[in-house]
Amino acid sequence: MNRELKAKAALAPRSWAAFVARMILGLIFFMAGFWKVFELGAVQHARGLFVEAYADTFLPAWSLWAAGVAIPFIELVCGALMLAGWRRRIAALGLGGVLILVTFGHLLAEPLYVFSAHVIPRTLLLVIVLLLSEDDRLSLDGWLARRAIPR
Repeated sequence: MNRELKAKAALAPRSWAAFVARMILGLIFFMAGFWKVFELGAVQHARGLFVEAYADTFLPAWSLWAAGVAIPFIELVCGALMLAGWRRRIAALGLGGVLILVTFGHLLAEPLYVFSAHVIPRTLLLVIVLLLSEDDRLSLDGWLARRAIPR
């Protein structure tokens, strides 16, 4: 394929859609993780939003501490990976796990929790990123894949 066709393929609408969805998803989680790790603190995040908030549930305290401390780092690292477009599938699985855990927690605390403003938009972005991953030519993964193809 010549350079002109490669350039057009890199700028196809699906590539831009994948790029925009990936960047927004990455920014949302990276900034949340950054704030939780460096401003609030992962231990305080765990204490306030997990251990104390869910102390009266069937969940063991160790699991609340583990999830509460781990989530800020998962958000930070996986958000950064999404922004770079590197290891997108691993990052998507990490962020998907966070979304599943957060949904479970909110529904445990409030069975009729309206999660359309928080969980659904992030889940939709995640699904778009996963569905368009092969079209995301503006990612580091896409660049590495193109580079590996023998010419």
